[in-house]
Amino acid sequence: MDHSTKFNLFSFTGKMKILHMSWMAFFITFFVWYNHAPLLMAIKDSLGLTTEQVKTLLILNVALTIPARVIVGMLTDKFGPRIVYSAILFIGAMPCFMFAFAQTFEVAALARLLLGFIGAGFVVGIRMVSEWFPHNELGTAEGLYGGWGNFGSAAASFTLPWVALWVGGEDGWRYAVALTGVICLIWSFVYYKSVTDTPKGSTYFRPKNIGGMEVTSKGDFVFLIVMKLPMYFALALLTWKLSPQGVELISANAALMAYAGLIALFIVDSYKAYDVNKDIFHTPVPEIQRYKFKQVAVLNVLYYATFGSELAVISMLPLFFSETFGLSATAAGMVAAAYAFMNLMSRPGGGFISDKFGRKKTLLILTAGLALGYFVMSLINASWPIWVAVVAAMACSFFVQAGEGAVFAVVPLIKRRLTGQIAGMTGAYGNVGAVTYLTIYSVVDASTFFLVIAATAVVGFVTLFFMEEPTGKMAEVKEDGTVELIKVSSH
Repeated sequence: MDHSTKFNLFSFTGKMKILHMSWMAFFITFFVWYNHAPLLMAIKDSLGLTTEQVKTLLILNVALTIPARVIVGMLTDKFGPRIVYSAILFIGAMPCFMFAFAQTFEVAALARLLLGFIGAGFVVGIRMVSEWFPHNELGTAEGLYGGWGNFGSAAASFTLPWVALWVGGEDGWRYAVALTGVICLIWSFVYYKSVTDTPKGSTYFRPKNIGGMEVTSKGDFVFLIVMKLPMYFALALLTWKLSPQGVELISANAALMAYAGLIALFIVDSYKAYDVNKDIFHTPVPEIQRYKFKQVAVLNVLYYATFGSELAVISMLPLFFSETFGLSATAAGMVAAAYAFMNLMSRPGGGFISDKFGRKKTLLILTAGLALGYFVMSLINASWPIWVAVVAAMACSFFVQAGEGAVFAVVPLIKRRLTGQIAGMTGAYGNVGAVTYLTIYSVVDASTFFLVIAATAVVGFVTLFFMEEPTGKMAEVKEDGTVELIKVSSH
């Protein structure tokens, strides 16, 4: 662990260099991932899309991130964040270019589906930052990484409509989107050349197997399998949305094949999890090396409500403000960006408060605020002064994003060598939430949409009573077989 520099935001050496390089990488992934949101009206006109097709693009954009975050979490734990992050940036640029020059809805839809892969980049940085920062700075560091990186979606809302206007013409949006792909390509090389996985002399703990998440008791194994189900249900929901019962992007036979494939994948996934954990059924894990999977499950539910709602809301908010208040595309994009703008301070704030006052207490307060915030947003209508609507959106987003920061202040304190996988599963639940919320949004009005999110936040609040405050020490087995104790006291 690097203690060579104090927590100085203006430093670009040691652990601070890693933090800055990593949040910039995350920023670029979100800049690319949400390059379509502020340009939706131009894209709709250029490709001749229906409103239903536009909503389908929004759902497709977050779908692949569900399995991608789980897989990328495993790859990060195995191969290290430097290689994996660089690869995601490089590969993610390709579907970005594909979307920029798509001429049909089908090609645009495939490109948006593939672009969900780049949304998995977030998971990589969680492990990278956890390797470089001591426990008492981890919430703040992870919050800064997540918040400043997440701001990429707001930056897209602010800048890309202006780039499209500057280029001019019907194809302005295409050049704006393509520009984000070029930036992504460049940073993949910069990141690879500029970072290392750990400070000099530190051990990079790797899981025994990347085929599935390790658990440390029989009960937790059953819990793990149960918690996998919502991810498959979300992908089944997406399949239904694309079938003839939805927008008819795929045939009934193709939908049946997809359902069968998801069932088969769940069986294989469950078997791989058993293969990784079969030893626990005959040899109990020593108490000092155990962790409680319920900690992961609670964080999954909370991230479903926080990040899931953020992804859904930043996707629909420009259109919502445009239709509710009659704003132009550029004005609606900039007004809606106020929601994501809060990431700069809110997410680091959530991590900082967790470092100072404890993880569980912070999450209880923020989750209650989250439920109240979305209830207020459900009341917004055309009779409201627009500035009041913007203030309501920003106030709500504070609790959403501070909650995200507080969730990932806990993730690295559960089991060090599994941090990528835990972050991957928790992150995937955010996308499960996004797919669920956006599917609901496609069949209900905006007011009901916000009320549904408020209700799930209440569920998250209840689950928090089952979470335990992370305290004491975390035991990890080194490659030579010795056990190292890592201090993870809460604050």
